Amino acid sequence: MNAQRDYNKEHQDNEDRKYSYGFDLDVMHPYMLRSFEPFINKEGNTLELGSSRGDFTKRLSELFSSLTCVEASSEAIEEAKQKVPSSVKFINNLFENVELPKKYDNIIFTHVLEHLDDPIKILKRINDEWLSDRGRLFLVTPNAMAPSRQIAVKMGLITHNSAVTPAEEEHGHRITYTLDTLERDAKAAGLKVAHRSGIFFKALANFQWDRLLQTDIISKEYLDGCYELGQQYPELCSSIFLLCEKGK
Repeated sequence: MNAQRDYNKEHQDNEDRKYSYGFDLDVMHPYMLRSFEPFINKEGNTLELGSSRGDFTKRLSELFSSLTCVEASSEAIEEAKQKVPSSVKFINNLFENVELPKKYDNIIFTHVLEHLDDPIKILKRINDEWLSDRGRLFLVTPNAMAPSRQIAVKMGLITHNSAVTPAEEEHGHRITYTLDTLERDAKAAGLKVAHRSGIFFKALANFQWDRLLQTDIISKEYLDGCYELGQQYPELCSSIFLLCEKGK
């Protein structure tokens, strides 16, 4: 991230793509937490890097009594503050510049790494400065190999699976990861990858999911089935997930 970028503007919806869809908020967020559940230290202090408008932060605030959030967009922070308890601490700063007073047992880093100009640099700060000795990093990004993206390639809508579309670029995306390239960058930063997985098998685009979710076609059992199938085939999930621990 750098001072030349307009982080408030990057959070706004554009003509071709919303910043967040109902599918993200109502489907992906609960299943992310379900994926995190076995590894979370609920008694530990928690850092969220990139709290955006606070929708996922609200869910985290119900789990953790000590929650600090770092976010580059001042407008997003003001919106987030309306959704969470006053005990949640917000810091409006860039990851490159922020100085944090302590180390953290849980660091939540979801759908943010792909926005960074130098992702390895920030992952290295997490490993060297912010992660406690017993801490865990919950690292999630969109998946270049999601069937919805592969279908978009076959339709001619994007040039290749890892492409960053113009609409994604307007929202600050710089890269689209696969499991292998995500693990590559985590290891390059010195982190130890303890677990790799995917979250939610996904063959439809987010806007298509939003339309489906307004009908009675999709049941809770079907959603659970997509989640469980994603555990079996992580490379075909909407998002990819690495659980990382402090490396040497």
